[in-house]
Amino acid sequence: MGVLLAIEANDRRMWAIHHLALEDGRRLIVPAVVVAQAWRDARRQVQLGRFLRSCEEVAIGPEVGRAAGALCGKAGTRDVVDACVIVVALARGAIVFTSDRGDLTHLAEASGIKPGLVIRQV
Repeated sequence: MGVLLAIEANDRRMWAIHHLALEDGRRLIVPAVVVAQAWRDARRQVQLGRFLRSCEEVAIGPEVGRAAGALCGKAGTRDVVDACVIVVALARGAIVFTSDRGDLTHLAEASGIKPGLVIRQV
């Protein structure tokens, strides 16, 4: 969610990363549950809305939900939103940008999937 909050605050570094990713032809993926954590009012969140238009919002269905729950069990954590981020990223081979690198790294390692995810701090 830290990325979305940075975008909402019009953080120049995040917009630069966004621009470079699009320029490089990368797909930007955001699990819908992460959007739910940040989204409050379209009239006030113009920057966030603009950013999300360039992203693929991934719905979290039963398969991802169960995988995220199981991952929380393996990792000994309770944050299913973070676990959903990891499950979606692992399934798509995505690079994860986060303000919470420690928790996401712990979840990624608990998955046991190799090679591990690339997780970048924002």
